[in-house]
Amino acid sequence: MFKKIFLHALTAAVLAALAGYIYSRIYYFATEVDFSKVLNGGRILGFSILFCMLAAIVNYLSIKIFRKRGEIIYNFILSITSFALVMVPISISLPLNVKSPELFPGLGVPMVFFPALAWYTIRPLFSQLPPFPEP
Repeated sequence: MFKKIFLHALTAAVLAALAGYIYSRIYYFATEVDFSKVLNGGRILGFSILFCMLAAIVNYLSIKIFRKRGEIIYNFILSITSFALVMVPISISLPLNVKSPELFPGLGVPMVFFPALAWYTIRPLFSQLPPFPEP
């Protein structure tokens, strides 16, 4: 079961990173403010992988501990964590040489929801897969 959850997390991380990168490019063209020194493609990918791998561990543990109610409890934890992470881009102090720092939350806040959104988006695909055989 962990292999399936791990593959789900990896796929969600790639999807979230892709969405985050596309959003950062759209935001750049809309505002003409470049935040790539603070939030570049590598950091977007790193955040997405870290968030989704931690989410996979929490998902696995919640299913193991709470059995039938594990998925529901996990969904609450994932949603609450995503909303709590909104404080991160709001509270970051940007370097003084960054142009228009007041626009950074408009870039960062939506991105904290991308991993959870990607997780929930591809969930139906992975719920239909049979469990991978254990070695």
